[in-house]
Amino acid sequence: MVRSTTFLVALSVFAVPVPAPAAAPAGTELAVLKTFRLGGSDRWDYVTADPAAHRLYVARTTRIMVLDSETGTSIGEIPGLQGAHGVALVPERNLGFATSGRANEVVVFDTKTLQTKRKIKSGQNPDAILYDPASKKVFALCGRSGDATVIDPADLDKPPASLPIGGKLEAGVADGAGHVYVNVEDKNEVVAIDSKGLKVLAHWPLAPAAEPTGLAMDVEHRRLFAGCHNKMLAVLDADTGKVLTTLPIGPGVDGVVFDPQVGALSANGGDGTLTVVREGPDGKYVVAQTVTTAKTAKTIAGDPQSHRAYLPATVPGENGGAATFGVLVVGPAGKK
Repeated sequence: MVRSTTFLVALSVFAVPVPAPAAAPAGTELAVLKTFRLGGSDRWDYVTADPAAHRLYVARTTRIMVLDSETGTSIGEIPGLQGAHGVALVPERNLGFATSGRANEVVVFDTKTLQTKRKIKSGQNPDAILYDPASKKVFALCGRSGDATVIDPADLDKPPASLPIGGKLEAGVADGAGHVYVNVEDKNEVVAIDSKGLKVLAHWPLAPAAEPTGLAMDVEHRRLFAGCHNKMLAVLDADTGKVLTTLPIGPGVDGVVFDPQVGALSANGGDGTLTVVREGPDGKYVVAQTVTTAKTAKTIAGDPQSHRAYLPATVPGENGGAATFGVLVVGPAGKK
């Protein structure tokens, strides 16, 4: 195992002072702005936002639903998945990559036509997936085999690489500077990866936080936010792996996002809350707000342009009707 000291030495050659994170503007209160009622009884997992195209990609067991992020209107679907989990977008190539967990595959589709281009074999049970712009590679994080299947979008005929990481892999994020960070749920750690060299740099323990699932990053200020099942949000230094603090969140988190204007948002599906964490005037992170969402609202996607977040969940039907599947839209209050 490579310890965090090795990673710190590697970074020290180009490390520069980083200004403290700026606090969110005063009065930035969040609220549920609208609900998209979409129907269907199949399960769901991650949601991915494409702010430039005003789209949402929602994983629904056997398909990926594609929605207009303003209206919730269906744009189309990517069918033919077995245990759909997540989507990564490569906008410069008009490609999307969706994990098909039970098939041990990544489904590649054209984002303009939504047509499937090919299916690529992966490790076992690919779950979360992300695109790293520094290496220009797609990382499918395989929860059962404990490795990342690394795909080159520029050469889909090239067999993917396999990067052993170890453990039950959950969400990952990229910093855009050649590093990918991955939560390992059963080892209570975050793993730092050299995304260009395809090697593990460090394993960082999260204690007292445990069972991390959702992961987000403040790239500018080098902070990681790991949502954990023991009802803690751990804030880490992304260069040293040091746990700077932990904050209380609700149960059942599976997704975390960061928006510089509104803070780190933890989607807690167990009690139907969204925990908003911000840096206070004294430089310490605090729980700034707890928004009531809906039970089962445990995954989340953020839109840094509109400062809205999207949470799939079971939602009440129209006019008191039967509960149905939908997506909650959360954003600054008064900006519907």
